[in-house]
Amino acid sequence: MDFESKILKNDSFPLLLGPCVIESEALLYEIARKLEQIFQKLNQEDLMDGVVPVFKASYDKANRTSIHSFRGPGLEAGLNALAKIKADFGFPVVSDVHEINQVKESAEVLDIIQIPAFLCRQTDLVASAASTGKVLNIKKGQFLSPPEIKNIVDKCKELNNHKVFICERGNSFGYNNLVVDMRMFEQARQMGIRTVFDATHSCQMPGAGGDRSLGNSHFAPILARAAVAAGATGLFAETHPNPSEALSDGPNMIPLSNLEEALRDVLLVRKLFLNNKKETLV
Repeated sequence: MDFESKILKNDSFPLLLGPCVIESEALLYEIARKLEQIFQKLNQEDLMDGVVPVFKASYDKANRTSIHSFRGPGLEAGLNALAKIKADFGFPVVSDVHEINQVKESAEVLDIIQIPAFLCRQTDLVASAASTGKVLNIKKGQFLSPPEIKNIVDKCKELNNHKVFICERGNSFGYNNLVVDMRMFEQARQMGIRTVFDATHSCQMPGAGGDRSLGNSHFAPILARAAVAAGATGLFAETHPNPSEALSDGPNMIPLSNLEEALRDVLLVRKLFLNNKKETLV
């Protein structure tokens, strides 16, 4: 079964994991090797049923607070690095596209095209991504209510792309703070929309550092467990071996050494939820 068939199954659970930005190929390989080890362990513990691992890293972080912030290697070098990860580890890959002129080239490498939260209502960009026929992970803007995500999905459906996940990453709650409304997952389910929960960006404190964002990664595993219990159908989380030295979003990333425990807890919650659901149907 190919990747797309796996991820579009009703009971699939995509896990989008990796660093915020491509800092170097060495970093990508370090994280990919660790993810491979983690997934092997979790599979032995019978926690990977329906789980679809996806490697995430951004080739360009265009939405930075400061013009001096590190953005990544750019489109060509970044896609080449992700292609190597795909070839060497067998992971499907996902990255952000920020401009229409990035879409065609990105679609040649990426298995999932991601639309950043600030751009989720940019019709031409969403339409261009949808027209590729690729699976889409569209970040829900911090300014949108849950019912408004239907308009985004409808744009994709108009272009005959039904392979859409909406990614929850918190709503603005005053200045420099985000709060996750867990009701969103049930509201999306009622609209027939599949959801991915962004555990790490939901812990971000946008612009709180003046020329950079801050965050509190301590809450990421807690929110991830809550979101899965509330009905999220996938998980997105950024990780790094040394978050304090990361070139982007370090304060809200899960340390790579803590990732296995965090994922185990999330997947145990999912397994309990699925088992209870099966018992109810009997």
